[in-house]
Amino acid sequence: MSDDPFAPAARALVLTRAGLLVERVLQALWLPASLMILGAVAWAFDLQSRLPGDFSLWVAGAVLLSVVVTLALGLWRFRFPTRAEAVARLDQTLAGRPLAALGDTQAINAEDAASAALWAAHRTRMAERAAKARAVPPAPDLARRDPAALRLVALTAGCVALLFAVPGQQGALSGLPGSAGAAIGPSWEGWITPPAYTGRPGLYLNEITRDSFEVPQGSRVILRFYGAPGALTLAQSLDDGVVSDDSGQALEFDARRSGRLAIDGANGREWQVVVAVDAVPSVTMAGPMDRARGGIMEQPFAVQDDYGVITGEAEITLDLQAVDRSHGRALPPEPRDPLRLQLPMPITGGRSDFTETLREDLSLHPWAHQPVRIALSVGDAAGQTGDSAPEMAILPGRRFFEPAAQALAELRADLLWNRDNARRSAQLMRAMLNRSQGAFRFEDAPRLIRSAVDFIEVRLDADTWTPEARHELAAQLWELALQIEEGELANARERLRRAQERLDEAMRDGASPDEIAELMDELREATRDYMEMLAEQMDPADEDRGDERDRGEDERMEVSQNQIQEMMDRIQELMEEGQMEEAAELMAQLNALLENLQMTRGEGGDPMPGDQALQDLGDTLGDQQGLADQTFRELQDQFGDNPGTGKDPSAPTQDAQEAMRELAERQQALREQLREQQLGDVPGEGSPEADAGLDALEQAERAMERAAEELEDGDARAALERQAEALDAMREGLRHFRDAQAADQRERTAGEGDPRQGEADGTGRDPLGRERGASQNGGETGSVVPGEDPRERARELLDEIRRRSAELERPEEEREYLNRLIERF
Repeated sequence: MSDDPFAPAARALVLTRAGLLVERVLQALWLPASLMILGAVAWAFDLQSRLPGDFSLWVAGAVLLSVVVTLALGLWRFRFPTRAEAVARLDQTLAGRPLAALGDTQAINAEDAASAALWAAHRTRMAERAAKARAVPPAPDLARRDPAALRLVALTAGCVALLFAVPGQQGALSGLPGSAGAAIGPSWEGWITPPAYTGRPGLYLNEITRDSFEVPQGSRVILRFYGAPGALTLAQSLDDGVVSDDSGQALEFDARRSGRLAIDGANGREWQVVVAVDAVPSVTMAGPMDRARGGIMEQPFAVQDDYGVITGEAEITLDLQAVDRSHGRALPPEPRDPLRLQLPMPITGGRSDFTETLREDLSLHPWAHQPVRIALSVGDAAGQTGDSAPEMAILPGRRFFEPAAQALAELRADLLWNRDNARRSAQLMRAMLNRSQGAFRFEDAPRLIRSAVDFIEVRLDADTWTPEARHELAAQLWELALQIEEGELANARERLRRAQERLDEAMRDGASPDEIAELMDELREATRDYMEMLAEQMDPADEDRGDERDRGEDERMEVSQNQIQEMMDRIQELMEEGQMEEAAELMAQLNALLENLQMTRGEGGDPMPGDQALQDLGDTLGDQQGLADQTFRELQDQFGDNPGTGKDPSAPTQDAQEAMRELAERQQALREQLREQQLGDVPGEGSPEADAGLDALEQAERAMERAAEELEDGDARAALERQAEALDAMREGLRHFRDAQAADQRERTAGEGDPRQGEADGTGRDPLGRERGASQNGGETGSVVPGEDPRERARELLDEIRRRSAELERPEEEREYLNRLIERF
C-alpha cells in the first residue's frame, strides 16, 4: 500500500497542477504574446513599407521594447505551482474536503482500538470520495486583466494575416529564394456583384466553366491577383476604365456593355459577358382625369419596368392658351411653379407592373376648374426616368350650387389669379350686399362679406395689399362659401339629430300617446327637410357615378321616402302599444338608414301620377338657376369693364343693354313656361299640399315677372334679387308637390297594395325584410316574432294589461296608463 495519503486522487492532482501551470503561464505571457502577434501581422501585410522614412524603424523598436518589458514583468511575477496548491485547489471542489482529511493524523486516543477503528473508517470514506475527484481546469481570468480585449484583437488579426496576407511580399524577404510566393505560384479570384435592386445573386468567377454568361447592367466586377506583380493581367471591354490599388493586384470595374473578360497568365480564363440592359421605365395614363365626390381629383396611371420603379411624380401646369380670359382672368396670371404631386406606389407586391390612381383634393388651388396639362414621370433605382405624354384636362375641384357661395368662390379664384383683381372683387362683393335682406341663408354672410370688402379696401389704401394678405383673405372667403353652401344642410341634419334624441329619451321615460304623436310629427318634419336638402344639393353630374363604381348593384339598397314614412308609422304604433324594446330596435335601424342615406333618382318601376310634372318643374328650376348665373356674370361685366375708373356701373353700355334685353326675353319665356305647368296636371291635385305648391309657383311667377321688368330697365342687381326669390318659391313648390305625391302614393298603397313591394297577391317585404300583406298565420301584417300568430299575441297582451290594471297595489299613474291602452284595444 502506498504511503502517499493522496494516492486515490493522484491523477486528478497531476492534471490540476498542470492546469495551474497553464493558468499562470497565460497570465504572465498574454500581453507580450499579443504584442508579438500584432507586430507580425503588420509585417505580414507589409505595413513597414508604407510608413514614411525611418518611422517604421521607430515603430519596430517600440514594439520590440514593449515585448521585452512585458515579458520581463510576466516572468518576474510567474510562480511555479506547488503540490500543496494543487491539493488545495482540488479539495475546494470536493464535498467534505476529503483531501484535507486524508492529510490529517489522529491527535488523541490513538492507542484506543475503538477510536483507531473509527478513524480508519473515516479515512476510508474520505479516500472513496477523493477517488471520485476530477481535475480542475485552468482559470486565467484574462477578461478582468485585459478589459480592452487586446488578446482577441491580436488573435483575429493573426487569423486574417494567415488567410489573406500575400506570401513573398514582406519587404526584403520578397527577393529571397524559396519564398512562399514562389512555392504557391500566381493565382486569382473574381466576383461579379449585380446591383442590389435587381435581386440577382452574385457570381464567383472561379466556378464558372461556361464560355459566356449574362449579368445585369451596372454589375460590379471584382478581381484579386496573388503572386508576383505582372504574373497575371486583365483584358476586358466591359467598361472604359479599371480602378486598382497601388500594387495592381486588386481590380474593380462595372459591366456597362457586353464584351470580353479575360485573365491572362497561369491558370487564366476568358469569357464572353452579355450585359442585360436595364430598360427605361414607362408610365401612361390609364384613363382621363376624373372628378370624384367632394371635388377630389382622380388620375389613374399604369407603370411598367423590368426591375420596378422607386419614385413617381405628376407635374401639372396651367394651359394658358385654353383659359377663358374673361372677367377676373382678363389680367395675366401671376407666375406659379408647376404643381408637383408624388405618385402613390404599391405598399405590398411588386412595382414592375401595376396600376394605381392618384387622388388629391386641389379645390383650394388657383388652377381648380381651369384647363391644365398633366404629365407623369417615374424613376427606377438605376437613375433612369420614364415620362408620359402630356394630356389636357380640366383640373377638378369642389363645386358650389348656392349662387352666393359660387360667387364668393369665383371671386376668391380671381384674387389668387392676380392680386390686381382686388378692387374689382371688392366692388362685386359690394354689389352682392345691395338690398340683400333675406338673400342669404347663412345669417352672418352679409357681415362677413362686408368685412372682406373692408379688408381689401383698407390694405389697398394703405398700400399693404401683400401676397400674405391676399392668401389670408382667400382662406376667409373659402370658409364663408362653405358655410353658405353647407349651412342649410347642416341645420337640417342637426334638427334631425335632435328629433331622434328626443324620441329616444321619450322611449326610455315612457311618454304619453300625445307626447309620442308630437315627437313623431317633429321627426317626420325633420326627416323630410333633411331629405329635401340632400336632394337639392345633390350633384347632378354624379348621379350616374358615385358609389356604383365601387360596389355592385346587388350591394346597393334603395329606400323610398314612403318606406321611411312606413317605418316611422310602425315605430309610433309600437310605442303606443307599449312595445318599447321593439320600437327602440326599429328606431336604431332607422337612424342607421338615415345616417347612410344618399339621394339618387329612381330607376324602373311604374311611374306615379305627377312624375312628369315634377320633372318638368325641375327642368324649369334648372333653367332659372342658369339664367340667374348669367345675370350675375352680366353684373360682373358691368363692374369689370373698367375697374377703378370711377364709372357708374348703373349706366351700362350699348352691348350691355342688348345683353340685358336678351336676358329679359329669356326670363319672360321661363315665366310663361311656368304658367303653363301650373295649368297642367300636378301631383295630388286638389289636396292641401298641391294647393300650397300652386301658391308657391304663383309667387315664383310674380317674382319672375318683376325680374323680367328689372332686366328690361337694365338693373341687373334688382333682377338678381327677384330671380333668387323665384328660385326659393319654386323650391318650396316642389317640396309641397313631393309631399302631395307621397300622400297619394300612401293612399294607393293602402287601398290597392304597392306592386313594387310585393307580388300580385300583395305579399312582399318592407325595408327591414319583414313580410307584408297576409302572413302565413292569417294575420294582416307580418309577425314581429316569426312563427307566432299576431292576433293570439294581441289577445295575450290584452289579458295581461287587464290583469295588471286590476291590481290596486300598483301606482295610480301606471294603472291610468294601462287603462288608456285597454281603450285603444
